[in-house]
Amino acid sequence: SGDSVSERLEWRPALYRKCTDTLWLLLFCLFWAGLMFISGYSVVAGAAERLVLGYDSFGNICGRKNTPVAGANLSGLDMTNKKYVFFLNSCSLEMQSLESSSLSLCVSSCPQQQLNSLEDLQSFARSNGSFLCVYNLDVSSYTLNPKAAQLCPTLPVPPSKSFPLFNRCVPQNPECYSKYASVLINMVNEMDVFHRILSGILAGRDTVIGLSVLALAFSLMLVLAFRFIQTLLIHTLIALVVFGLLFVSGVLWWLHYDYRNDPSTELETEKENVKFLLGYAIFSTIVTVVLLSLIIVLRKRLRFAVQLFQIVGKFIGRIPFLLFQPLWTFLILVVFWVFWVAVLLSLGTAGTAHSTSGGQVEYRALSGICYMAWYHFVGLIWTSEFILACQQMVIAGAVVTCYFNRNKNNPPPHPVLSSISVLFCYHLGTAVKGSFLITILRIPRIVLLYLYNILNHKENAKHLFNCCFCWICFQKSCLRYFNQHAYTTTAINGTNFCTSAKDAVCILARNSAKLASINCFGDFLLFLGKVFVVCFTVFGGLMAFNYHRELQAWVVPLLLVGFFAYVMSHSFLSVFEVTADALLLCFAIDMETNNGTAEKPYFVDQELLTFVSQSNKLTDGRKHRSTRPFQDNEDGTELQPMV
Repeated sequence: SGDSVSERLEWRPALYRKCTDTLWLLLFCLFWAGLMFISGYSVVAGAAERLVLGYDSFGNICGRKNTPVAGANLSGLDMTNKKYVFFLNSCSLEMQSLESSSLSLCVSSCPQQQLNSLEDLQSFARSNGSFLCVYNLDVSSYTLNPKAAQLCPTLPVPPSKSFPLFNRCVPQNPECYSKYASVLINMVNEMDVFHRILSGILAGRDTVIGLSVLALAFSLMLVLAFRFIQTLLIHTLIALVVFGLLFVSGVLWWLHYDYRNDPSTELETEKENVKFLLGYAIFSTIVTVVLLSLIIVLRKRLRFAVQLFQIVGKFIGRIPFLLFQPLWTFLILVVFWVFWVAVLLSLGTAGTAHSTSGGQVEYRALSGICYMAWYHFVGLIWTSEFILACQQMVIAGAVVTCYFNRNKNNPPPHPVLSSISVLFCYHLGTAVKGSFLITILRIPRIVLLYLYNILNHKENAKHLFNCCFCWICFQKSCLRYFNQHAYTTTAINGTNFCTSAKDAVCILARNSAKLASINCFGDFLLFLGKVFVVCFTVFGGLMAFNYHRELQAWVVPLLLVGFFAYVMSHSFLSVFEVTADALLLCFAIDMETNNGTAEKPYFVDQELLTFVSQSNKLTDGRKHRSTRPFQDNEDGTELQPMV
């Protein structure tokens, strides 16, 4: 029909471009101007060093000279040589309006051994120069002053060690440690889930870092494996995934049985370990059964996924710098996240000091901080999604440049740099708009999570929120899929986001029968690769954390490690995922724009054309008609890269 022909006339690589979605780029710049204002305000009004270095109950920041606070006689002291925060009652800490109920002091060193009496406190002060009683109590009066019991630590004082990042004296007694870690995190943020995660990280931070590096190594290994993929390698990967799933599930069930029947399991952290281990074991078993079933059903079709990634691997071989895209994206994200956390810490400490009736100092938050924090949080989501969208557009642009090139033996020079220049010169607004759509789906999820924590005691509310979570996650996954194709369409046609999304949906709808099965095979194989990274990282975590079960609530950081392993593997394997999606979309466009004649030859490699035909024969049981002549159109146009 005439409409169909006019629609297909739009599908041609654009030689001349114009800026797209400029208003959205302007909106993003204005939004970032607001973020810069909040950052400047937090630096001026905040005191992040108070949170990082620690401070005592009298308003003195440990490790530096201080200015006096009116009404607090013990404020304004020189704490240059007293770098550690010590709580007088570290084993019975409680929270009162996000402030600790125990007095805290700045000390020069933490007690390494248990102190059982006032004489021990006096001896420790004289030998180490670290005074554990209130500043105005002379060391010679520790055993003589009748009020020494109120001005000195609760006896016995447990042995403690300084935590290097936050300079706190952390008690080493297991029971005291469990209480201390929970309250310490409460002083930073009052979200229950956040408390548990951070208290677990405090306990096993070295192990978490080591496992994160292991996940990075596994991800890099998988990238190289998929680059030079072979059938034998796929069978090896599947065998390792099956072994990993069965082994991790078995280890989780064994650990749950061992913990549950261990008579020494008395601490609250250990009881939480048992509950979490049961949940992990059940979840791992369900995932194992589902994946094993899918592997059995799709085992004969996985060879097409192997062929697809062999083609993708050869295509990436023409653009080897694509493999480095996740690295610079990850570095940019890390820099932004560090900046975001630094501003958040400064914003959270923006307050004025006021003395209380007892001569202590409390900090009262300034008005409007809550709204600034929410604005800052939206900035985290939107900017992170924008950075990821830029990576997708760079990869898609490089693929488009090389696909629509007549001379396959002479690829365009510097396709990645060309794609980056096109992105920054013309299409940043499109990336902003696509990332904003993901953001507006993420924000309701965060709000629902907040409401879920408030109403978690109501069973009906739980089911309603779970349904909402699933629906939002489904919408986000669909939107990400269409965003990627919209970015590829923008790289081809140079159109704005809405036009590109509409054109991408139309082309995908007309070619869904040809491309759906191929996408499913490829995505399933990539998912197996992610499962491989997660399985063996979690297995390493189980072995490492299990050696310190008496001190650490390690099940929560284990979940964090598993999540980080999945994100890391997804980031690196996304190169293959985005390249495959862009390649197949370019193929569908090629089939509609050209007809394979001498006047309008295809851009597609014969290998990809044969692969699509064979895969559709398997799926449809009939000969694929991708080489049929389409209606007349303009000559196929080669996309010239920007240099």
